Amino acid sequence: MAGKPLLVDTDVFIDYLRGISPACALLDSDEFDIYYSSWTRKELLSKPGLKESERQRVEALLRGFRVLPVTDAIAERYWLLLSKYESLGLRQADAIIAGTAWQRKIPLLTRNQKHFRFIAEIELAPVYPLN
Repeated sequence: MAGKPLLVDTDVFIDYLRGISPACALLDSDEFDIYYSSWTRKELLSKPGLKESERQRVEALLRGFRVLPVTDAIAERYWLLLSKYESLGLRQADAIIAGTAWQRKIPLLTRNQKHFRFIAEIELAPVYPLN
């Protein structure tokens, strides 16, 4: 991998799995080094009613990218962000993703910009249009 690092949120992988063109183009591009949180893997694989074929498709997709486990350093940033921004609506799962982006100094790509835009500690990557 030789592209720009990018932390991808769960919703972008869902778009890819649904065949949304901009998500497919981005994840299939060599322009970015794609990372994802181990929490994203958990979210994708814990969908109620997930069929075995869907689970295999998710796992095959994720194998193409780099997983970032929730380390002690990320957990510390999670707590800092949650204590600072919970009153603005920051949810625990989003705080884990934001803590990962902050600790690793990687821009976050998410379509849920409203969940993250108030977090000064992270950089949000421009979101792709859904045409």
